[in-house]
Amino acid sequence: MASIFGNRLQIFTGNANRELAQRIADFVKVPIGKATVSTFPDGETFVRFDENIRGNDLFIVQPTCPPTNQNLMELLILVDAARRASAFRITAVLPFFGYARQDRKDQPRVPITAKLVANLLVAAGVNRVLAMDLHAQQIQGFFDIPVDHLFCSPIFYRHIAEKKIPNLTVVTPDIGGMKMAAAYAQMFNCGLAIVSKRRLSASETESTQIIGDVNNKNVLLVDDITETAGTLVSAVEILRKQGAKDVYVGIPHTVLTPTGIERIQKLHIKELITTNTTPQQEIKGVATTVLCVAPLLGEAILRIHAGESVSSLFEIRAGVKT
Repeated sequence: MASIFGNRLQIFTGNANRELAQRIADFVKVPIGKATVSTFPDGETFVRFDENIRGNDLFIVQPTCPPTNQNLMELLILVDAARRASAFRITAVLPFFGYARQDRKDQPRVPITAKLVANLLVAAGVNRVLAMDLHAQQIQGFFDIPVDHLFCSPIFYRHIAEKKIPNLTVVTPDIGGMKMAAAYAQMFNCGLAIVSKRRLSASETESTQIIGDVNNKNVLLVDDITETAGTLVSAVEILRKQGAKDVYVGIPHTVLTPTGIERIQKLHIKELITTNTTPQQEIKGVATTVLCVAPLLGEAILRIHAGESVSSLFEIRAGVKT
């Protein structure tokens, strides 16, 4: 498949989420490119492209999910190898962008690691970034190259709308998720509530109050990422104290630790709705739906390759029926 520039589209991947990369390739109708991505006995990463990529339009699918540093290094080395092999353009496809929560200097003598990672990607040779549900939209500004920022909201909308949940209210577990929650509330034409929280540690939070009415309501609790599920636990506890009925949890990126899995199992939520931006594991005793983002990413790749607009894909209201 040639672009407007006459360059062939190729999709490659590291080891972070090969299943998603294969689904994207199937949607785009191109084979996964042949590349060796392995590890030396001392832990160093080795990369070799096993087919010609000279002058081609490369899309490298590699979420920087746990093990974060390993997957990030694989991506950087893949990009460097592609640049040295004379690829025409290199697009880093980041379904999940690790280090995104370290996006500001919120205490003395700490780094802004999200900006550092952006600098590393550009320095390695990335020409364009395709990302999904960044923790903060301003991270796009950390890159001095084009960034296409997609949202999972159209996929979530279709799944939740089919359920026809009565008396629904959308809830965000912290002030930072207000924009996302407001967009979902507008989609479903329903109420909106905010949980005020206080962070006690990296894995513990305390919810203090709710702004909005959740009494006798079915709740859709939306956030962008969860690892230890500390925020979810405190939010669900206060929602139930305030009279909420069924609680649905919608999170694009679930990178759960063993502690997070144990906590979610004890929450007794109605359904956990997530996506395959990162590899998912079964959570026993929890009704879990994993939605596939491959068609959305695949369509974006096709449009970028053809030099077409992708704006309709990353508008957060793209899932609204008119």
